[in-house]
Amino acid sequence: MDVTFLGGPRAQRGLGVVAPFDFALDRELWRWTPDDVSLHLTRTPYVPVEVSLDLARRVSEHETLRDAVRTLIAVAPETVAYACASGSFVGGLAGERAMCEAMTRAGATPSVTTSGALIEALTELGARRVALVTPYTESVTRSLEEYVAEAGGTVTGRAFMGLTRHIWKVPYREVVEMAHRAVPAPATADVLFISCTNLPTYDVIPQLEAELRIPVISANQVTMWAALRRLGTRAVGPYQALLDTSARVWPPGLPDTRVPRELPVPQEPPVLPDEEQQEGWT
Repeated sequence: MDVTFLGGPRAQRGLGVVAPFDFALDRELWRWTPDDVSLHLTRTPYVPVEVSLDLARRVSEHETLRDAVRTLIAVAPETVAYACASGSFVGGLAGERAMCEAMTRAGATPSVTTSGALIEALTELGARRVALVTPYTESVTRSLEEYVAEAGGTVTGRAFMGLTRHIWKVPYREVVEMAHRAVPAPATADVLFISCTNLPTYDVIPQLEAELRIPVISANQVTMWAALRRLGTRAVGPYQALLDTSARVWPPGLPDTRVPRELPVPQEPPVLPDEEQQEGWT
């Protein structure tokens, strides 16, 4: 059958993505991507280190970033995004800026990181009081708090899981429970940030915004939102305040309509192998 009359395929614009070797949520990034944009993903080399500050530093070394970006040059992406939260906040604001500069020099194209996109999103939303949910250990979570504080934000609440592996397997219900721990009452934060690009969040954002009545942003969401803005286009995502200005307004004076949640009191954690030790809740 002659299909030349269709005139396709539709022209595609390229967005390059550099992700850590253990990134497992490629499909989630695609859900924020409009039809005329194609994602070109590459990964950093494997290193035998659990999720930690050490791993964050290793997967964000400038030589590693330059090599990854150079693998994308052949397909000519218009922008390159580094999709890792801890890898881009571990060096503070100066470290994040240096990462962008290293990527831009390697590919001669605009660059953005997850943590740089976080600051852009906080500015866009006019948010200074930030609640945090992370799958990290306490030390990595503390590094994120320091990054937010350096950017002028105030962390009003946090909840962390203490995981060092298999973060992409965390179910939505655990993310929701953690969010309610980080934002225990209305008006205690301007925004909730769910960190780690390996933590699933796409479908849970609208639910949490309805329950908490504040914008809820996640690592993958802000990465795609900021990267696509550099292409002059918009991320796709229904009922997400960052993406839709009409979804940022909650009627004033309404009582807290959240359904009370009977969350379990944290118990003493079981003894796990070293690589799976959890540091608990806060």
